[in-house]
Amino acid sequence: MTISITSGFDSGNIRVLSISDSGTAVRAELEIRKDRQSDFYQWFHFRVSGIAGRAVELAITNCRESAYPDGWPNYRARISEDRESWRLAETHYSDGTLTIRLPAEANTLWVAYFAPYSMERHHDLIAWASVQPGVTHRELGLTLDQQPLDLLTLGDGPKQVWLYARQHPGESMAEWWMEGALDRLCDPEDAVARLLRKQATFHLVPNMNPDGSRRGHLRTNAAGVNLNREWHEPSMERSPEVFLVRQAMDQSGVDFAMDVHGDEAIPAVFLAGFEGIPSITNRQLELFHHYRETLALRTPDFQTRMGYPVAAEGKANLTMSTNQVAERFGAVAMTLEMPFKDNDDLPDPEFGWSPARSMQLAKDCLAVLAEMIGDI
Repeated sequence: MTISITSGFDSGNIRVLSISDSGTAVRAELEIRKDRQSDFYQWFHFRVSGIAGRAVELAITNCRESAYPDGWPNYRARISEDRESWRLAETHYSDGTLTIRLPAEANTLWVAYFAPYSMERHHDLIAWASVQPGVTHRELGLTLDQQPLDLLTLGDGPKQVWLYARQHPGESMAEWWMEGALDRLCDPEDAVARLLRKQATFHLVPNMNPDGSRRGHLRTNAAGVNLNREWHEPSMERSPEVFLVRQAMDQSGVDFAMDVHGDEAIPAVFLAGFEGIPSITNRQLELFHHYRETLALRTPDFQTRMGYPVAAEGKANLTMSTNQVAERFGAVAMTLEMPFKDNDDLPDPEFGWSPARSMQLAKDCLAVLAEMIGDI
């Protein structure tokens, strides 16, 4: 049977350099494609067919120059037969090459940097959420590839809460988190959801970067722009996704905001704040620290030891959403980071960090917000 390696589908990304097939063993040399008009690359997602009964070795050879080379040591790729359950594959990194070995039982496997969240699943999520009681769907506008940018609003309270994800499209765990958040917020029997919807109005953007998601990008939109460096002066020509969301934020105001991401190198879940913004207040900082410390108490999947360096006083990068939102609105804003690797404090040898854990983390995050929403 002929071996086939393809990525011509939603979020697919790989380039085949060569395939050697002895009949019982297969070795393929591959490269990850760069984001369009950009030097960023790290996300891969492809299908391998015709491999039943053979030893298959996939060598991704251009990892040394990728966006985050520190992300490869101790990383393990995800594989799936049914595109629903994604397990860890035998993976090794050395000298700029990531080698993935596939089990011989299946004839067709999908291989990805993390469990993908397709645009088709995104539309299913929007369709489901839009018909839940009390939920309003609004199309903010169109992206450069003419895809809709979706906003979901729910709740009746005065506090304005913004949750948005996947500015960096390859960080697919962020939209799994959003699915978990919506699942909890839309549950009429969930006491946390009922309290939050009474005290706050939620604005959710499950996918900030539909174009990059469909194109199989790691970090940028259709124009090769990193959206999380556009929040100071976004434009419809270059970064319509940020322009439209920030415009909607200006209309509603923001009291609390969480920007949901994934981190390639750090094997932990952590929060980044806004410590270096020019107008920071003690109240903002105390509420952020209280949220972070309470979340660490409530779930073993979150920790405070590892994370990003804190910006010096007055030195925050206001092109980034968390800093811009905290400065612009006086909000309690934060960036949530989940690992591509695993949470080393609580590892899962079969699945690693996973969609299920991302969804559960969202529910835990909302429970902590419920504890302090009255103080926000």
